[in-house]
Order: sequence, then C-alpha cells, then structure tokens
Amino acid sequence: MDDSALDDLGAGKYLLITSYRRNGTPVATPVWVVRDGSALGAWTPADSWKVKRIRNRADVLVGPCDLRGNPTGEQVPATAEICDAATTARYRQLIARKYGLVGRLTLLGSRLRRGVDGTVGIRLTLTR
Repeated sequence: MDDSALDDLGAGKYLLITSYRRNGTPVATPVWVVRDGSALGAWTPADSWKVKRIRNRADVLVGPCDLRGNPTGEQVPATAEICDAATTARYRQLIARKYGLVGRLTLLGSRLRRGVDGTVGIRLTLTR
C-alpha cells in the first residue's frame, strides 16, 4: 500500500467509512480519523449500526470527506476490524492529541454517557 494515501487520509479531519448492510446497500458515515502505523483508526459508539455492519462484513470503502459526510476525494477499498480495549484506549489518546480541546471534551462526554466500554475503535487497513 502506498504510504502517501495513508498519510493523506490520516491527516484529514474526517474520514468517510462506507460499510454495507446485509442486503449489500452501502451506508456512508463520517468519523474522526487517526493514523495507526500502517493503518487508520476511528472511534465510535459500540452499539452503533456501523459496528454491527462491520461485524457482518469487514470490507469497506474509505475516503476523505467534510463534516456532513460529503466526499472530498476518491474512496479506496479497505478492511475494517473492531478493536480490543487496549487499541481503543490508544485511539482515544490519539484523537485527544489530534483534535485538541474539542476531541478531549467529546471523549469526556462519551465516557460520562456510555462509560469506557461504550465505545470501540475501528482499525482500517487499506487493501489497494
């Protein structure tokens, strides 16, 4: 995989993850993104529909987008994996560092609402 694509996607503020329903219908969702070595990381509520879709089908499309989920570049194929607690905690730290005060406040609000186990990390490995 070309590191420049990972660098570009990881440096962006939002990443559009397109996962698939059981019937094959694509569903695109914008998320915050961090670089995780040779992959990308995202953080989301554990009971979200995107987590359920990824558990059923790990192949996704990822690409840059704006806050509202409007694509701002090409989407590329990737494989998504729901992370363990340690990786999720590392993604929280990376998000707090990258997104500053807004990131820390969002993480705090989530922890107060859902608890530490109420969110999971999603590791995205580009396949092309």
